[in-house]
Amino acid sequence: EVQLQASGGGLVQAGGSLRLSCAASGFTFDDYAIGWFRQAPGKEREGVACMSNDDGSTYYANSVKGRFTISSDNAKNTVYLQMNSLKPEDTAIYFCAADGVCGNSRFGPFVLPDYWGQGTQVTVSS
Repeated sequence: EVQLQASGGGLVQAGGSLRLSCAASGFTFDDYAIGWFRQAPGKEREGVACMSNDDGSTYYANSVKGRFTISSDNAKNTVYLQMNSLKPEDTAIYFCAADGVCGNSRFGPFVLPDYWGQGTQVTVSS
């Protein structure tokens, strides 16, 4: 059974940093692409970042490029999202997801994942 457990959200001031973690079970990162989505109040869910299971390539939404970094610890079967230079517009619930299409796409870096974890709230104050 595939399970994804996200953690690490919280309240941070603008310009600060947070690191989200997503502990995965039931698969390895060689099996499925893995990534992060977010959903702000009143907005659609959007892909933020992903890591390909083919070669480990990473892809990002334009809004977070240069500020967010996705990485993985395969021994722990955990993926991370390091978020730096946070802005109030980064406030959202962040979800990790797996087994989607990861790459450059007009629909975002990560689409149609089959598996979702629960969200973790990130709030950036101005």
